[in-house]
Amino acid sequence: VQLVESGGGLVQAGGSLRLSCAASGSTFSITAMGWYRQAPGKQRELVSETSSGGTRTNYADSVKGRFTISRANAKNTMYLQMNSLKPEDTAVYYCKAVTFQMATLYDYWGQGTQVTVSS
Repeated sequence: VQLVESGGGLVQAGGSLRLSCAASGSTFSITAMGWYRQAPGKQRELVSETSSGGTRTNYADSVKGRFTISRANAKNTMYLQMNSLKPEDTAVYYCKAVTFQMATLYDYWGQGTQVTVSS
């Protein structure tokens, strides 16, 4: 499975961005997917995750009410709509996919996309 993120950029505080994660390869094996972020000098943290059908979602407390995760399985794409952005949202955002193959779970990561929020 290959994952490619897009949609990052520079935005002013209060603005919005929509990140996309396009999956290719053995996409039939993908179960859960999620977005993580890593700010300079900090550990990578979970932002949001969604189940295989997109019916169950989970958000970090810091983004609840501002970010929305969604999946378009027919397009093998996951999105993260980010509204009311804050400078503390500045980070590299990574897409993660979990696959289930041969009774084993595997994690796949994208290369990341930079999000910078100016005050």
